[in-house]
Amino acid sequence: MLCWWVLPAFIKSFTRISFTEFQAPAWVASTQLDRLEDFWGRRSHSKIELINAGKELARQKSYYQALAQRHEVLEAEIDRLGSILRLPSKREYSHEIARVIRRDLSAWWQQLIINKGRNYNIPQGAAVIYAGGIVGRVAEVRAYTSSVELISSPNFRMAASFENDNRPVVYQGLAQTGLGPPYGEIRDAPQDLIANSQTPLKLLSTELGGTFPSGLVIGSVRWLEPGSSGIFQAGEVHLDKRLLSLKEVSVLIPINPEKYSHNDD
Repeated sequence: MLCWWVLPAFIKSFTRISFTEFQAPAWVASTQLDRLEDFWGRRSHSKIELINAGKELARQKSYYQALAQRHEVLEAEIDRLGSILRLPSKREYSHEIARVIRRDLSAWWQQLIINKGRNYNIPQGAAVIYAGGIVGRVAEVRAYTSSVELISSPNFRMAASFENDNRPVVYQGLAQTGLGPPYGEIRDAPQDLIANSQTPLKLLSTELGGTFPSGLVIGSVRWLEPGSSGIFQAGEVHLDKRLLSLKEVSVLIPINPEKYSHNDD
């Protein structure tokens, strides 16, 4: 331990990166084995179960096709109104779907490892989302994998706002305890906001941070109390339990990052 402590920082960094890159193929192989196990497990289902699953998928497909058509109509209307009002264009992203190959969930370290890195042009700091809202932010990019810092990590912090309220608040992850549901906290909430378990307040992302599009779900706040300053309120944010069992996520890659670099600064 003494020898490691006196080593130069660049040697420590090189050793850590090399060891991680050496482990990456084993993580990917383990994920492939899990997928193969799921495949053969599904082969054991009866024909009736497969037929019922096919019918359910057909219903879901029709439903999402209707939603997609509705989405196109709304996007066209937004573009039309934006051109009339001469509003600035929205930030556009491409979605890169990645599979979770490893989880590192402890009290002070909340990370996921995904199976895509520089080989798919994943940028550091990119937003990571899923069907339930925000997953986190890309913390480190390697050759074939990337580390995603979860929204529940104590090192994660972002600007947010409540639904139907544009006033910004500060969200930050907290040290997690055991295998319970993930959570975070908010600070600087206005005093006129009221939350309880019957009518929780929904916390959403805002473009003030420059990383996440606005309107993505962060979590819900079931109570608020006076903060340490006495001017604003603070409270606990309940996050989606699915964060602990994600299998696939979507990385948002800005299409024209140079176009927005000035605005983010």
